[in-house]
Amino acid sequence: MRLSLHGESWNAITPFRITGHTIEAFESLVVEIEDDGVIGRGEALGVYYLDETVASMAAQVESIAPQLEAGIDRHALHSLLPPGGARNAIDCALWDLEAKRAGRRAWQLAGVEPRPLETVFTIGIEATPEAMAAKAAAAGTHGHGLLKVKLDGTQPLERLQAIRRARPDARIVVDANQGWTFAQLQVLAPAFADLGVQMIEQPLPRGGDAELEGFRAPVPLCADESCLHLGELAQAARRYQMINIKLDKTGGLTHALELARAARARGLGLMVGCMGGSSLAMAPSVMLGWLCDLADVDGPLLQKRDRLAGIRFDRGQVSTFGPALWG
Repeated sequence: MRLSLHGESWNAITPFRITGHTIEAFESLVVEIEDDGVIGRGEALGVYYLDETVASMAAQVESIAPQLEAGIDRHALHSLLPPGGARNAIDCALWDLEAKRAGRRAWQLAGVEPRPLETVFTIGIEATPEAMAAKAAAAGTHGHGLLKVKLDGTQPLERLQAIRRARPDARIVVDANQGWTFAQLQVLAPAFADLGVQMIEQPLPRGGDAELEGFRAPVPLCADESCLHLGELAQAARRYQMINIKLDKTGGLTHALELARAARARGLGLMVGCMGGSSLAMAPSVMLGWLCDLADVDGPLLQKRDRLAGIRFDRGQVSTFGPALWG
C-alpha cells in the first residue's frame, strides 16, 4: 500500500459562530491509501476542543505510516491510534478502499440499509436575535424545515423566540455547545418546550454535567462533547436521552457503528453530527445517519464551495452519494 495525505481549506460562506469559537474556514486532513491502483480516501477535521489541528492529525498519521503501508486493516488500526480525527481519516479511507476492491458499496459491507435522510440546517450565533431570525427565514425560502440553532449564554431565549416568530413552521433542535449552567438549563428547558424545541444538545460543559443525573428535562437532552466514544457511553446514558455521534470523535466509521448499536441497546436516541467539511467528510456520516433519529450533515451547505461529485442537497433531503465520491 502507498499513503498520501494533504490539508485542505474550505472557506465558510460567512463566519460561523458557536459558543466560544468562530470558524471562517473549515480546515481538513485528507488521507489517501492506494493498493494495486485502487485508491481509498477519507477526510477529517479533528476535534477542535481537544486541540486537534491538521498538523497534529498529519503527525499522527505519519507516526504509523510504516504499518499502513505494510497493509493493516481497520481493526488493527484501532490498536495503533486513539479515537480522533487522524484515525477517522484513515478508517474512512480504508472503508473506501475495501468497498472499491470488493466491487460493493460500503453500506453493503456494513449491513446498513439506505433510506431517505433529512439533514438539519444550522443557524450559527449572530450578533442579535433579529439577525438569527433572518437567517432562519432565509433557510425557509430554500426549503429547510429542520433547523439546528446554535446558542450560548447570551439571550438564548430571546434568540429562539425571534426564530420561532420567523419560522412557526420549522422543527427546531438547539445546540448550546457547553455554553450554559445548570441553573440556566432549568429555566430554559420549560420555555423551549413551550416553543416546540425537540431536543437540546450539550447544554453543560464536558466534565461539568454531573447534575444531569436524575434530572429529567421537558425536552430530551443530547450528549455531544460528553460522549466521544464507547468508553464514555455508560456515564452519558445516565445523564442524557440521546447521543450525537461524530466520526472525528469516535475515530472513524468502524467505531461509530459500534457506538450506535451500543447506544440503541441502552434505549438511547441517536444523532449523527459533524465538525463541518466537504462531501468526502459527510459521506460516511450520511451512511451512519441511516441508523439515526436526527442527522446534522450540512457541512457543505456552510461552505462557499464543495468538491466535485459531492452530495446533493435538495430542500434538506440528502442524496445517496455515488462511488466517485466515497464508498
